[in-house]
Amino acid sequence: MSKTSVVSGHVQSSAAHLQKVKKRKEEAKNKQGIFLRSLVMPLLLIVVWQIIGSAGYVSKTVLPTPVDIVLSFKQLIVSGELGANLQISILRAAIGFAVGAGLGLLFGVIVGFSKKTEHYMDPSIQMLRTVPHLALAPLFILWFGFGEISKILLIANGAFFPIYVNTYLGIRGVDSKLFDVARVLQFSKWKQITKLILPAALPNILLGVRLSLGIAWLGLVVAELMGASEGVGYMIMDARQFSQTDVVFVGIIIFAVVGKLTDSFVRVLEKRLLKWRDSYAGEK
Repeated sequence: MSKTSVVSGHVQSSAAHLQKVKKRKEEAKNKQGIFLRSLVMPLLLIVVWQIIGSAGYVSKTVLPTPVDIVLSFKQLIVSGELGANLQISILRAAIGFAVGAGLGLLFGVIVGFSKKTEHYMDPSIQMLRTVPHLALAPLFILWFGFGEISKILLIANGAFFPIYVNTYLGIRGVDSKLFDVARVLQFSKWKQITKLILPAALPNILLGVRLSLGIAWLGLVVAELMGASEGVGYMIMDARQFSQTDVVFVGIIIFAVVGKLTDSFVRVLEKRLLKWRDSYAGEK
């Protein structure tokens, strides 16, 4: 190999490396810009809120200022009350979500894979899906009491349906030609599910996971507000009885932040698992 070819190869390699570095820097800059733009509205709202509260236009019992909320947040952290209640709430939500999402995925695969099973099960499941959490909460309390079982089942009930519906729709949306290929290759039922159906339905399933996490968190709020002796929902109800509006806001913000973090986690998971998908990302 001549020296000219070696030099040319090194130059091309260096140029490709520089292009990759430049692309990474541009992506990092774009992400930073998106993050900064997302902070504009919240910061503007907080500033206006603080000005209105400090001027005394609204009573602190009705609407405490952001500074008051931050001070209450700090006090709850120092006392250990927030950490203990948050830990219990997250554990309840995680167990309820695992039970509901697991069953939703299982039933979604079974019903999506079989027409006969769909005829037997889907109408009843769709009817139950329309029943709201608030209507079921008193019934669950009557059946299972105020203990952990009723709370976990209420959360699982909410988490079940989005996973079920999206898994079912994802399977029915798989290209029928892929099933023909599976028959030619003599795939077993298990191999069809694991190697063909679930990967093809993965975008829908992950969408169901995002929706299920949100509704599971909502189910947790309902469960803890209606009857609990610990948890973030209980902390909110206890603060309401003593007109501690700042503590109520702390609880609401905690629910919002944890909900956003779980949603962001699933979005990152989507990006990693669905790299192969070339879909429209919106105008810049």
